[in-house]
Amino acid sequence: MKRAAAEVLQEYGPFPGVESVGGVTYDGQQVWLAGGGKLTAFDPASGVAKRSLDVAAHAGTAFDGQHLFQIAESRIQKIDPKTGQVLATIPAPGNGGDSGLAWAEGTLWVGEYRARKIHQIDPETGAILRTIESNRFVTGVTWVDGELWHATWEDEKSDLRRIDPQTGKVLEALDMPPTLVISGLESDGGDRFFCGGGNSGKVRAVRRPKRAAAR
Repeated sequence: MKRAAAEVLQEYGPFPGVESVGGVTYDGQQVWLAGGGKLTAFDPASGVAKRSLDVAAHAGTAFDGQHLFQIAESRIQKIDPKTGQVLATIPAPGNGGDSGLAWAEGTLWVGEYRARKIHQIDPETGAILRTIESNRFVTGVTWVDGELWHATWEDEKSDLRRIDPQTGKVLEALDMPPTLVISGLESDGGDRFFCGGGNSGKVRAVRRPKRAAAR
């Protein structure tokens, strides 16, 4: 396993009315963060908050290209990002102990915090398709270029881990600086991860390790 220090590129926030960041996602233009009673979108170039939606937003957030998905207590809401309307809900696999949320290849991936698990679920029914075990508390989850990454937060320490999606084996880890924890995680599809900063109310951009050029 490769291990290195995480490189924090930028810090955003805190944002008005956001005391804690649960989940984060990226819609290609804006970063969305879950702030308890609302979803807030900000511009990652300027760091300026652009808009907010009044919906319950307690933990992980995901975007499927059209809709937002948001963990609210023991359920996952499907939300119209234009209006904030909740279009559908499904049960969350951790029954309230859920953390990160990601969309990949037609399914949702859900972190279960204290159970140290990641579940792949059916976005229509909530049925669990498979489960990956971790050895630390799981917060954010994201996919980028076929890589599955998740964040940890335990004993006030966090790291970012690239894992084998079949076995859960840790392939690479990035250690966050002391006191900087990760509550939610999303990739921008390129060289940055957006990391929720828990009770700091901030979001941090962390550099994604470069890959060798494709053969």
